Formats: sequence, C-alpha cells, structure tokens
Amino acid sequence: MDTDKLSKAMISLVDLVALLRGPGGCPWDARQTDTTVKTYLLEEAYEVLDALSKSSAPEVCSELGDLLFQILFLAQLAAERKEFDLIDVVETVTEKMIRRHPHVFGETKLDSAEDVVLNWTKIKETEKGPSDNRLSSLQDVPVNMPALLRAHRLGERVSGAGLSRSQPDESWNDVQDNIDKLRSAIDRSEKEQLGEEIGDILFSLVDLSRNWGFNAEQLLMHANQRFLKRFEETDPKKETSP
Repeated sequence: MDTDKLSKAMISLVDLVALLRGPGGCPWDARQTDTTVKTYLLEEAYEVLDALSKSSAPEVCSELGDLLFQILFLAQLAAERKEFDLIDVVETVTEKMIRRHPHVFGETKLDSAEDVVLNWTKIKETEKGPSDNRLSSLQDVPVNMPALLRAHRLGERVSGAGLSRSQPDESWNDVQDNIDKLRSAIDRSEKEQLGEEIGDILFSLVDLSRNWGFNAEQLLMHANQRFLKRFEETDPKKETSP
C-alpha cells in the first residue's frame, strides 16, 4: 500500500467533510447532528453487508467509502464541540488493538482462536475495572443491536463468563422444551403466552446455532434469501422461455 497516497487521500476526505460543515458549505450537512447521522450510519453499515453478500468488489469498495464518510462526519461533529477529533479516534483504536492482542505484540502465548476470544474478554473486563455485578458484561451488549445478533452475543458473554456451559444437545433440549410450551399455549389459545413462548424458542434456537458454530443472524439472512429465490422461481409473472 502506498502510505503517502493513503495519507493524502484521508486528509483530502477529512478536509472535504470540514468544508461541507463550514461557512459557505452545504446547508443540509451543516444542519446534521449526532442523532440524525445515526440513521445514515446504520443504513450504510447494512449496505456494506449487502455488498459483501453479493461478493461484488466494486460495490463493497463504494459502500465502505460511504460508511467511512459517516464515521468521519461524526468525528468532525465531535471536533467542532472540542470533544475529540479523528486523530484521537485512530490513536485510541490502535492502542486498544495492540493492548488486546498481547499474543501478537507481547509475550502471551495463545494456541487457538478460542483462547484468543477468552483472553480478549478478560482484557476487556480488566480495562473496565473491577465490578461487583457479574451481569455487567451482559448489560454492555447494545440494546439496539439486531435481536438475533444480540441474543448470540448474550450467549457468548454468558458462556465466556463461565455462567453457562451448555452443549449442542442441551441447547436442543431447550428448543424442544420451549416447543412443547408453545404447543400448550396454542391449545389453550393464550395469545400473550404464545408470544412469549415464540420468543423463547427463537432465543433457544440462537443458542443452539451458536453451540454448533453458527450465527443465527447470518442463518436467517441466508434463509430470507432462499425464500426470496423460491418465491421468484414460482412467480407466475416470471417470463419463461418458449
């Protein structure tokens, strides 16, 4: 990578963001706030995921640029309030990654990816300082994260903290138990209970998929695509060859 070219490109983009926000810039950009940018940040992140799922390098490149723009925009807003700037953002994450990779930048020896994850969790807990609340790591999982992904992360945190050591067979038993409860709720026409049982089934399925090395969020994304493909194949309006 041409580091000189990279430096010039980043400085140019940072200057562009400042120009858009500054006097004589764009009235729309000047009106944006942290709150309004959150929506665009999330949308751009999902567009990156869509591009990745299509394995389209040009689209991934373009969408990553759009996502980067939102990050620089938020850093610019913070700089205007004299809270922090892009340099602080870059230096902070660099220091964090070095600190959390002692097996690369230090003398710690880790033999597997699983060991890396466990050590990463321990380092994060050390960074936050001692806590009497064993649930603090669970409470740190963002509430606004997609529900299936959040359930996956909660399961990871519980397992990583040693609060649960469920195995695939145990996860399957939980799924079956929740299905039985759902059947009972349906038979009794208890709508509120039915909703709760469906939620519990979803959560137990997430745990089952996690224990088998899958991510339920990704599995459902793939299932959505398969559903759409099957629907397109059976669409009577679809043109057929003579």
